[in-house]
Amino acid sequence: MNDRLHTILARIAAAAEGRPVDLLAVSKTRSSEEVRALAACGQRAFGENYVQEAVPKQAALRDLALDWHLIGPLQSNKCREAAATFDWVETVDRPKLVPLLARYRDASAPPLNLLVQVNIDDEASKSGCRPEQIEALAASIAAEPRLRLRGLMAIPAPGDAERLRRAFRSMAAWFERLRGAHPAVDTLSMGMSDDFELAVAEGSTEVRIGTALFGPRPPKPATD
Repeated sequence: MNDRLHTILARIAAAAEGRPVDLLAVSKTRSSEEVRALAACGQRAFGENYVQEAVPKQAALRDLALDWHLIGPLQSNKCREAAATFDWVETVDRPKLVPLLARYRDASAPPLNLLVQVNIDDEASKSGCRPEQIEALAASIAAEPRLRLRGLMAIPAPGDAERLRRAFRSMAAWFERLRGAHPAVDTLSMGMSDDFELAVAEGSTEVRIGTALFGPRPPKPATD
């Protein structure tokens, strides 16, 4: 696992050409033991898709200083748990979530870091706001003292390199526009195992990688 981590970090560094880019290890479906092993290699930021899967994993790893990111769609009835247990929520895609996350974030805790998820290719099957809705959603986050607006996240539609490049460039332009209104914004989360080098080259500041770090998932046991 240590070799995989170093290989990924080296590839990120080469694509970034001296610019800092964060690695988010996607630990959905992975055991707490697997997360602990990767943390022992120096990885600190982990991404989970489901609140109910993450909570027991977080409890088992409470002795480690890890940053937990929610990267799956957030239902409003999960906002209380998400606000209490995560350091970041990267999938804020509608106004309803903002006051709920603010209400349930403990006032004694650091502000909850939020990214606005953008449906950059207008896919019906994907979560995310439309690009023209970014500013209003960002402004509502910035107005909440218990929340911290950090930037944008997107998952472009699959396609060839040129199509992906256009989507990444579009996101980078929206990111710069957002930074013009909110100078503290610093995170553009885009790029996964198959396209992270292209995403980094086009301006990503955080990539989300799972299998390439943890290795193939074990086959599911037979049920008959």
